[in-house]
Amino acid sequence: MDPVAKQRGRLAAVEGKLARLQARYELAMSAFKFDEANALQQKIAGFEAERRVLALAVPPLPAAPEPPVGVVPAVARLRRGWRARRGR
Repeated sequence: MDPVAKQRGRLAAVEGKLARLQARYELAMSAFKFDEANALQQKIAGFEAERRVLALAVPPLPAAPEPPVGVVPAVARLRRGWRARRGR
């Protein structure tokens, strides 16, 4: 496994852990468990720092190619009965 793939895997793992910790933090805050929320916030800060370092080290993925540009068909509007209804 090449080093870039390992770094991308670690970055994905850190982002997943960070998302779970943030969800637990939100639940703790909504339940007024401030001590637990404070401990979670410190863990979150550590994982965010690691995520920043990994994000800077990993080269970005190549952009997806643009789809071909072409003519987009439009649906024609039917105007039958407009004058007949207006005359009533």
